[in-house]
Amino acid sequence: MIAFAAGLVVIVGGTAGLLLTHHSTPALRPVAAGVAALPAPTGPIVAPPQSAATAIASPVSITIPLIGVKTNLITLGLAAGGSMQVPSTTTVAGWFTGSPRPGAVGSSIIVGHVDSKTGPGVFYRLPELKKGDDIYVKRADGTTAEFRVTENRTYLKDHFPTDTVYGPTPDAELRLITCGGAFDPATHHYLSNIIVYATQVR
Repeated sequence: MIAFAAGLVVIVGGTAGLLLTHHSTPALRPVAAGVAALPAPTGPIVAPPQSAATAIASPVSITIPLIGVKTNLITLGLAAGGSMQVPSTTTVAGWFTGSPRPGAVGSSIIVGHVDSKTGPGVFYRLPELKKGDDIYVKRADGTTAEFRVTENRTYLKDHFPTDTVYGPTPDAELRLITCGGAFDPATHHYLSNIIVYATQVR
């Protein structure tokens, strides 16, 4: 799991890890101690005026054909300690309600787990995405926002690019976040985060 402290520090907890490895077969992880959480932005996320933001319906599902992802989206807020919540299950992804709705100007944040002791999580194959791949986010009013991947990066947790992930953008963008890199069996934590950047094309 990822905890927002100095940068984007991930804390694996609950039922799964929010990180991802590059194994061809699931590398089953033990249940980690602690509460899963993601670092929250250190400053306000730049979003469109409230009237414009509410004109766009909330996201309800995400589909990524290339890696076989098709899942409902739950809503995520902030945990008691001020970190961002992460999904309580590995089977669905979640949209951070502190970020713009997909299709509104700004960076919309969607997070998902990489795996758990029972097998791969919803974002297990996230590292396979590359520039030009498509991501579809369906909204509550039946409309679908299409995004195209512009970059797929791996960062050590203590070098999480908070400003790049949460900072202002000139258009509607998407950030998909999970865990990745090496797995530390002593702490039950992954050492890095995988972040996919995408821009709306339709």
